Amino acid sequence: MLDGPAEPFAEDGWSRVRIGAVDFRVSERCDRCSVTLIDPETLATGKEPIRTLSRHRRHDGKTWFGIRLVPLTTGEIRVGDECEAT
Repeated sequence: MLDGPAEPFAEDGWSRVRIGAVDFRVSERCDRCSVTLIDPETLATGKEPIRTLSRHRRHDGKTWFGIRLVPLTTGEIRVGDECEAT
């Protein structure tokens, strides 16, 4: 998670991300899979969160959420590492 103010879906405009000392390039946006519809404790299925998300992010028959990153350097990433996106 990046701290600080950002517009919703700001990641759509990013081309690079740095987490700690590891650099990444943004390869593509990713579509949301149906696993998010399953409650991990009860295994009950529902329509959320994809139903709500699809009101804002649906096209090409898919609901889009997030980005895929490809590492450009090696290293370790730790909770609390500084993050930067451009």
